[in-house]
Amino acid sequence: MTSTSRLTGELTGTVLRPGDAGYDRARAVFNGMIDRRPAVIVGCRESGDVARGIRYAREHGLALSVRGGGHNVAGTAACEGGLMLDLSPMRTVEVDPDARTASAGGGALLGDLDGATRAFGLATPLGVMSGTGIAGLTLGGGLGWLAPSHGLSCDNLIDAQLVTADGTLLDGVDDDLLWGLRGGGGNFGVVTTFTYRLHPVDTVLAGALGFRWEAAGEVLRAHDDLVATAPDELATAVSLARGPSGRPALTIALCWCGPPGAAGPVLRPLRRLHPDLDTVAEQPFADWQRVPDAGYPPGRLHYWRSAYLRHLADPAIRTLLEVTEAMPPGDSGIGLQGLRGAAARVAPGATAFPHRAPQYDFLVLAQWPDPADSPRHVAWARAASAAMRPHLEAGVYVNNLGAEGRDRVHAAYGTNYARLVELKRRLDPDNVFRANQNVVP
Repeated sequence: MTSTSRLTGELTGTVLRPGDAGYDRARAVFNGMIDRRPAVIVGCRESGDVARGIRYAREHGLALSVRGGGHNVAGTAACEGGLMLDLSPMRTVEVDPDARTASAGGGALLGDLDGATRAFGLATPLGVMSGTGIAGLTLGGGLGWLAPSHGLSCDNLIDAQLVTADGTLLDGVDDDLLWGLRGGGGNFGVVTTFTYRLHPVDTVLAGALGFRWEAAGEVLRAHDDLVATAPDELATAVSLARGPSGRPALTIALCWCGPPGAAGPVLRPLRRLHPDLDTVAEQPFADWQRVPDAGYPPGRLHYWRSAYLRHLADPAIRTLLEVTEAMPPGDSGIGLQGLRGAAARVAPGATAFPHRAPQYDFLVLAQWPDPADSPRHVAWARAASAAMRPHLEAGVYVNNLGAEGRDRVHAAYGTNYARLVELKRRLDPDNVFRANQNVVP
């Protein structure tokens, strides 16, 4: 192993190698199936540390990976035998309430950004869990509770600081690069600061409606009819999973960010189906963002399969119910998160994120704690995805994509792939940043 003493002396951050205290914690990512051991982990406190780490990796022929929040299911934050840039120390958030903007470090989590903006009654569209990193989420699109009303995370990214493949710091990005950062993944450099547009969001009406399984088909049809015409203030996410009793259950989580009194008529089609669970109540938006966290603890093993579902017709509903009933006991689930409203009205070529039709992000999410159970859970997820394939679109949300091959990467970037290749050739012709859903220059 090449000495890291010179690198250590140049950094304001830290250097960890196998055997060092804190090494195993630093290399761990959200998905417990990923167990990679970098040769060097550079804990970055500023952009200069990122630049020095990149140069060191290139000088010594080391593969490079970048850890923001480490939440990606493919586990690309950790590389085997290479150099990991760990941005987790870079979590500072600065809010300008007058300009309605916020700038956050590349290692910030959703909870960091929400926590800073809530003091001013503001928010930017992010995801649905406070422990997710803003970097991977935004660079891949960013679908969450505010998407129908204010667009995706990437739609609200207005500037960035980025370190390029040769270690140059760009303090602000041009229009072409900003286009690529809005959905093109981590292909063009290491973003050390994200600057977002903020919106007035404080208290929301949010919670879950749970229904008995025997009514699941009727509820899915009613929900599909509802979201086809619902106001942009409503965001929903359907979950099919095993309930506390072990029996299949259907839950619709929802977030209404308009006037609370206006939500009643909108939700009436669902409530008239007599939910046996109704937790919908006014609450601070940042609190709602934390509600799902407990259901996805770090270290569990994950296997995901995803695509877009445009039409929830009866044949698709029947298949959904069948594969849910075949789900192994545990904490796996199938999700249908709505991509609609403002997020769907952006032109496909306006940002690198191309999937702009009103549709569901369909996700088969298998998770389990015991490695001995891996074959059973992976087999179920693959079978469920295969059964649903006739009803699904060709595209896929890049943030849900595992290690699934070149064709699936092309499907994730869709009609924008060729333009992404040209941008990659300009910024990273040697493909230094390839530990991602890679655009090959």
